[in-house]
This record gives sequence, structure tokens and C-alpha cells, in this order.
Amino acid sequence: MRFFLFLLLILAPLQARAQTLTVFAAASLTDAMKDIAELWVQAGHDAPRLSFASSSTLARQIEQGAPANIFASADEQWMDDLARHELIAPDTRHDVLGNDLVLVVPASHPLRLIIGPGLNLPELLGSNGRLAVGDPAHVPAGIYAAQALRKLGLWETVAGRLAATSNVRSALLLVERGEAPAGIVYATDAAASKNVAIAGVFPDNSHDPITYPFAVTKSGDTPGARAFLAFLNTTAAREVWTRRGFKLK
Repeated sequence: MRFFLFLLLILAPLQARAQTLTVFAAASLTDAMKDIAELWVQAGHDAPRLSFASSSTLARQIEQGAPANIFASADEQWMDDLARHELIAPDTRHDVLGNDLVLVVPASHPLRLIIGPGLNLPELLGSNGRLAVGDPAHVPAGIYAAQALRKLGLWETVAGRLAATSNVRSALLLVERGEAPAGIVYATDAAASKNVAIAGVFPDNSHDPITYPFAVTKSGDTPGARAFLAFLNTTAAREVWTRRGFKLK
């Protein structure tokens, strides 16, 4: 009997942790996902464990065996990558959100620009300033930014002056702190900050459509995971997405 009670004491916490939903979400989803998680708790569920980072970082962690029930990506590329490795439940994948790509500057020095060919970004950056972006090598926001700059013929003017960061929120932070005179982030990131101002919006046709595919992971495919994924598309959740500035699909 004592041994049985000992096993219960050991296994109960492990079972509780195993049942906790873990959501891996793109950094740009931070504020909205936290809001929706609170609604989930108010509906009588246990709080999910939320992990935010670049979609590329999260996808690689899942590939390496990190436990996650849901992956919310900021682009199709990294969800495709997990799909190729058969790491998501394919029937659960769907595009939930869209976004805009914007140029931001410190709120203390607001300005308005028309973003297009001929924009003098070096002048905006000054002699020593850098353009804050997610790393174009793997961060979705940085990939979109590089696409837009190339399409508009601006890439060569700033390619050597990038402050490449590990995720879009880090790029935003550099502008907030005044450590970069400008940055390229999502419109929702700009809206979440009082310390930056939107200087201009990149034309939709200058980059691939910004989409956020969500899916349940194959290893974390539980009824609870599917229920939370469905909750992310309820009326209450969609109100949060809209309030935070996302475009609904």
C-alpha cells in the first residue's frame, strides 16, 4: 500500500504536466494569444502553456522533439516544413489570420512616407543607423521584408545596414529603445507599442501574402488540443484577433 501511494505521489504531477496544453506561437501573436488564453481559462479550462518565438525557431524545436500540442506559424513555409516531416495532423491545418507589413520609427520622431521605388531609406537611417528586421534568413517577418525591399528595388541600398534579429518583436524593441531609427514589422506589432509610429505600409503586391496557418502537432494530437484550436476561431477569439489588428481569413 505504501508503495502504491508513493507511485501516486510521483505520477500525479507528471500526469498533470502531460495534460497541460502547450502552444508554440509566432512572436507576433503574443498579445492576442495571451488574451485568448485568458478567455479559455474563463470558460473553465486549465491555462495553456504558451511559448513565443520566431516560427522558424519553434518549428525546429518541434522537429527536435520539443513537446507541443499546437503550432501557430507566421508563414506557410515553416508549417510546410513540419508537414513534410509528417509532424502535424494534416486535417487540422488551416489559415486563420493575415497581416500587413509596415515601416516603423520611434514615436518621438513620427513621419509619414509613401513606400515604393525610390524611397531613400539610407537618408532615413542616417550615417550610422541600421534597419531593424527579423533575420531574412529564417524569420517570417524578415523574409517578407526582404521580398518587399527587393521587389521595390530598395534591397541594395540597405542590405549592408540591417540589424537582423531572432524574431519580429526583437526588431520592434530596437526601434522602441531608439537603438534603430527604423524597422520593418507587422502592423499588429506596431499597434501593440506606444513607442513606435507607423511611417508607411508596404504594398501587398511587394511580398508574399502574410498568412498564419495553425495546426495540431502529430505528437500532441489530443481532444484538448483540437478543442483549443477550434476555440481560436470562435466568435470571442475572432473579436480578439480583430481588436489586435489581425485580418481574419
